[in-house]
Amino acid sequence: MPRMTEKEAEAGLKEKLPLIETFPNQFPDYEIKVEYPEFTSVCPKTGLPDFGTITIRYIPNKHCLELKSLKMYLLAYRDLGIFYENAVNCILKDIVKTCQPVKVVVTGEFNPRGGLKSIVEAQYPRPRKSSG
Repeated sequence: MPRMTEKEAEAGLKEKLPLIETFPNQFPDYEIKVEYPEFTSVCPKTGLPDFGTITIRYIPNKHCLELKSLKMYLLAYRDLGIFYENAVNCILKDIVKTCQPVKVVVTGEFNPRGGLKSIVEAQYPRPRKSSG
């Protein structure tokens, strides 16, 4: 079986995606949960589609995510060749860059393929590494 190449591993990481818009937050200390059960992307190794649910839980700081632009952003992954582990981390990175939340967790729960189901979770702030 051929080995995974760096090109495949990095597929989709530098794509320009639609901007996520924001609006000013009016209240402190609450959580927003957004679920997108129709997430799709394409495996860069096999060319097969990946399907799943993306859940975004965040505590807004000064800005909230505007949902229509978030939907358009997530739809842009539909034809993008990217591993879903990378997609979850890219979504996290773009949300942090866009609205600078107090805290955010992005979870991707992907439909089984080949008998394997994956759940990928990335969070900000990133957990600190233990020194032990």
